[in-house]
Parts: sequence; structure tokens; C-alpha cells
Amino acid sequence: MSTPVVVQGTAVPPADNYGGATATETQQGQEEPSKTGCKDPIFAVLFYLNVIAIVAVFITSGNNESNSESPINYDNYEQYVGDAAVIGVASLIFSGGGLLFLIQYPSFMIKCGLIFSLVVSLAWTVYAFMLGQWVLGAFSVIFFLLTLCYTRAVWHRIPFAAINMVTAGTAIKANLGVIIFAIFFTVLQLLWLVLWSVASLGVFSSTYVCDANNVCNPNYGYLFLMFLSLFFTQQVLQACVHVTVAGTVGTWWVAPDESGFCSRGICNSFIRTVTTSFGSICFGSLLVAIIQALRALANSARANGDGNFLVCIAECILACLASMLEYFNKWAYIYVGIYGYSYIESGKGVMQLFANRGWDAVIADDLVGNAIFLTAVVAGLVVGAIIVAYTSINTTYSGLADDGLLIAFFVGLVIGLCICSVLLSTIASGVNTVIVMFADAPQEFASNHPELSQTMTEIWEQFYPGTTAQ
Repeated sequence: MSTPVVVQGTAVPPADNYGGATATETQQGQEEPSKTGCKDPIFAVLFYLNVIAIVAVFITSGNNESNSESPINYDNYEQYVGDAAVIGVASLIFSGGGLLFLIQYPSFMIKCGLIFSLVVSLAWTVYAFMLGQWVLGAFSVIFFLLTLCYTRAVWHRIPFAAINMVTAGTAIKANLGVIIFAIFFTVLQLLWLVLWSVASLGVFSSTYVCDANNVCNPNYGYLFLMFLSLFFTQQVLQACVHVTVAGTVGTWWVAPDESGFCSRGICNSFIRTVTTSFGSICFGSLLVAIIQALRALANSARANGDGNFLVCIAECILACLASMLEYFNKWAYIYVGIYGYSYIESGKGVMQLFANRGWDAVIADDLVGNAIFLTAVVAGLVVGAIIVAYTSINTTYSGLADDGLLIAFFVGLVIGLCICSVLLSTIASGVNTVIVMFADAPQEFASNHPELSQTMTEIWEQFYPGTTAQ
């Protein structure tokens, strides 16, 4: 008989004919990774140092006189915090509505997500030709055709993506309290954005260098550090939601009796996320944050006219690296949340699992991601419109010009997207966990959730006949 599947201490014996290699089985000649103790602690220490540094800058920035030559000037911090609160509440409300809509109509939203990607690609192509950018337009046409081919190729796989979302939604509804922790991390992200923004204003105001013509440029060293701090913390908070959901869905998969609104499975998963697994989360987040900070730095340099051609090449390379790391992280974090391995061990384990199953093509079809992105964009647009209305009726902004309203809309859109992406990531994390557990523990799924298991297996055999589902 095979070794029981263990999800962070919850062991469930598999059926006699269990056919897949579980994460707890040891490969020949290899030791099983340890699940006890704090993993990758040095990166957790780096994260805490990052937060302490920004808090220190935040405290001292209010006491520093603003640089009169700096283009940045913002003295009314109370008003700034109040505006951020309005954006945050609006984002939470519409993000919650989007989450419920995704769970209720998964197939419809997946189709809309695919169509949305086509529309965006086509709109960008038309825009490039309207600007007279013929080379860019030619590449945009190629990209649009590739997107069209991809949509046509995966359209028939929508039912399997939909049942994955239904299964993830069922697990989340059975452990609805996990949404509270997602909101908790979302609120932390909002507070972090306020904290970082005020701190960055102080840093940039004192480090801008202006020449005789009053042309100001930032200190790129400080700019990189501030971008790194912003993205590092943002990645950590998003990953905390991902890992908490993974642990919760994994527990629901093998031990449904531990489910509930405020179940032991949810609380234990959250505690592991912020303690023993926190270093692993910080490890993966720091890698992505470094690349994102370099991209933001390159974008800032290009905006200032510094080395346009080389900077453009650097941006493309960094964008590819960021995509690869983010793709690796989303699967590695599943093993971190489910089994408690370190970051490197988790990445190796989950990729080996998919390779053994022959699921490389399966995990490449990120249909759910398109639906989530569309929902986040809609929520962001609505929040942006609300902020425009808010600034229009607020006497503080009575003299705001059209450009100011456009900036207000853009700020609302960006913050709405960021906050919505954290909350909606519960569905994305749940879907990814379902895929991993379906590969790693199909018999436990059949025993504990027979109806969902039968539906998933039937759809799997219909659309992925060349791979192994059991």
C-alpha cells in the first residue's frame, strides 16, 4: 500500500489501487524533504528589515522640509489617507462582487476572458497603425493572430477549466472564512501602499537632482530601492493569500470534516503561512520583486530619455524573466502551502509531479487567469470612475482640471486592480491547488468528493486523452 497523502499534518490513507506518486513518497535513493521547522528564514528577516526601513522613512519624512525644486509636493497627509480609504473601500466592495460572480458563472467568465484578450490585442493593433507605427503594427498583427489561434485551440477545453473553478469555488465556500484572511492581506496591502507612498514622497523630494534648466531627475539608486521595497511587500502579501488558500483547499481535499467557516484547516493554514512557511514566501517574492524593480527603473529611465534603445531591450528581457518566475512561483507556492516544503524543494517537487504525469500542456492553459484578469479590470474601471466622481464633488479638488481628473481615474484604476487582484487570487489559488491535488491525490478526491471527482474525471478523459488522470 502507498504512503498516505499528508497535507500539513493531516494524513488520509489512499485506496489500495492508488496510481500516482504522492508528494510524501520518497524517490529511490532520495530522502523526503523535511516538513518541520521554519523554511528559508533569512528571507523572512530581509522582509522584516524592509518593512522597518520604510516605517522609519515614513516617520521621518514628515519632519523633513520639502525640496522646493522637486516636482513632488504633498503636505496634506490626512487628506491623502482619507482618499486612500475611499479607494480601498470601493475596491473591496467591487472585488467581493467580482469574486461571487466568478464562482457563480465560471464558464461564462472564462469565455469572456478569452474574448477580452482578443479585443485588447485587436485594439492595440489598430492603435499602432493609427499612430503610423508600421513595424509595431506588423508585430501586433502577428500577436493578434497568435492570440486568435490560441483562443481557437483552447476553446474546447473551457469545460475542464470551468469544473476546476467550480471545485475551487466549492472548497472556498466550504471554508468561507478564508475570504477574511484574503481581505486581511488586502487591507495590509492598502495600508502598505499608503505607507510606501508617503515615504517615497519624502525620499524623492530630498533626492531629486535638478540642473540649471530646472530639469529634474531622480536618484536611480534610491529609486531602485523604493521600487524593490514596494514590489517585495506586494508580492509577499499576494503570496500569503495564495499559500493560505492552498493549505485550506488541500485540507478540504483530504479531510473535508475539518472544513467550516472558521475551521481548524483555515486557521492552521494561516498560522503556517505567517510562521514556518513565511521565509519560503519571502524567498520567491524577493526574486520577482528584484526583476520588477529593475523593470520599473528601466521604464523610468526611458521616460526621462536615458538610453531609450538599450532600455527597451532590457525591459523586454526583464518582462520575460518576470513572467517565468511568476509562473514558477504560483506552482511552487502550492506545495509550500500544502506540504510545508522549502521554496526550492516545493518548486522541484511540483514540476516533477507534472512531468511524471505528462501534464505540461495542461498547466500551460491558464484560462482561469484570463477570466480573473477581466474581472479585475472591470472592478478597476469602476473604482476609477468612482474616484473621478469623488474628486468632482469634493471641495478640496474643486479647481481640478481635466488632466487632474484623468490622473485621479488612473490612480483609482491602478489601486483597484491591485486590491482586486489580491482578493480574486483566492479563486486562482484554489484552481491551481485543485490541479495539483488532482494530480497528486485523485483517490482521496474520489473518496471524499465523489460527485465532483466523477465530473472532473469524465471531462478530463474527454479533453486530455493523452495524459493520466488517475
